[in-house]
Amino acid sequence: MKECSKSIGRWLRDSNFTTRYFRGRGIDIGGRPDPLALYCELFPLVTEIQVWDRENGDAQHMAAAPDAGYDFVFSSHCLEHIADPGEALRNWFRILKPGGHMIVNVPDEDLYEQGVFPSTYNADHSWTFTIWKPESWSGKSINLLTLLPGLGPEAEILRIEQLNEGYRFQLPRYDQSMSPVTSCAIEFVIRRRMPEELERKGRLPSPRATPPLVRIHLNQYKNDKASIIAANADQRPFQDDREL
Repeated sequence: MKECSKSIGRWLRDSNFTTRYFRGRGIDIGGRPDPLALYCELFPLVTEIQVWDRENGDAQHMAAAPDAGYDFVFSSHCLEHIADPGEALRNWFRILKPGGHMIVNVPDEDLYEQGVFPSTYNADHSWTFTIWKPESWSGKSINLLTLLPGLGPEAEILRIEQLNEGYRFQLPRYDQSMSPVTSCAIEFVIRRRMPEELERKGRLPSPRATPPLVRIHLNQYKNDKASIIAANADQRPFQDDREL
């Protein structure tokens, strides 16, 4: 039930989505029923969002999509329908530019399917997902902490989060995704590392010169810290229990 739309308010509260993840030219894989492009004006750094759905080709292979062609790749509740999620993710990552972000939502097997598979609520689901469990009740369960490292050294895993906003854990078995306020999902964000990051074995500080205004303020932070320490040289921190 409009899972992309449910996420808009949450994304707008997190500056990472508005200034880092959703920016430039993007592609929305499987997005036709509830496209991110409907909300494009809310993400001012986005220039274009292409919707990729069945008529564009198999989302597992993305054969017509160019390598490193997009600043961000987004997909909401498509991966669970695909025959080989691992191959799909590798191809979604292939079309992502270095420095870009891949944002993917999938149903959480315990919050959505709730112990029954094939899925009661969506017969087209081929897989269930969990962040990680040593053992699952589902014979088609995928642990994301096992799957995502398969993208290789270029993949920087920034976040994996269970989305349970509005979820009522005390209800009997019921498709809570039908509620307009309830999430039953997992979201993960992967950044494609730049070539120089692979060479340097990390996302290390830039060697470029820092602008004077930035230097002035950052140096003041250091000076403020030194002043506080000097002013309290004879007093241990968090020991002053006098009345205020």
